[in-house]
Amino acid sequence: MLAKRFQRTAAIAAAAITLPVVLTACSSDSGKSNSSGSGASATASSSAAMPSTSASSTAMDQPFGPACSSVPKTGAGSFNGMAKDPVATAASNNPDLSTLVTAVKKAGLVDTLNNAKNITVFAPTNEAFAKIPKAQLDKVLSNKAMLTKILTYHVVGQKVTPSQLSNGSFTTLEKQKVMTSGSGESFKVNKTANIVCGNVPTANATVYIIDSVLMPPKS
Repeated sequence: MLAKRFQRTAAIAAAAITLPVVLTACSSDSGKSNSSGSGASATASSSAAMPSTSASSTAMDQPFGPACSSVPKTGAGSFNGMAKDPVATAASNNPDLSTLVTAVKKAGLVDTLNNAKNITVFAPTNEAFAKIPKAQLDKVLSNKAMLTKILTYHVVGQKVTPSQLSNGSFTTLEKQKVMTSGSGESFKVNKTANIVCGNVPTANATVYIIDSVLMPPKS
């Protein structure tokens, strides 16, 4: 009887010692599993939240802006067509820039613009010129010196990329600066003109189509 009672007591004691050890081991393994799962989940969430640098870069390399949708899809006036011609020739194939092209011809700047290298042109649309009272516009178009001053104020002697537009200051061929500001795909030039279709490539220039004519500051 004493032997049996001793054996039963020993078994209960052994079980009491073993149980916490087993529970501790299970708890440890469960913690490791949860920790690993949380880490994987956090890594996945982090990866999902990170934007694709290459995708963003590619998007910024393309023409952008609300007026880009009106550019012809094919032909000489399309983005692909304009990319093959120097800037004055490319602009002549875009119906929305016909007034600008007329002004460039009157100022005798066609060859100057077509022969330049890696320039940037802020190109006013026909609607931009239409904002100027007709009498004043006719006066400008008939005054070659004044017209040249205004047109060369729209040309920067370097390539301006979209990433430079957020807080930009660029010297024009007219020798005075234009300022750019904005973010995303919404940018202004001199705080007055909106870029309505930007980063349009031509054979020798980058074009930003704007909705107002820029007037050089009085020097």
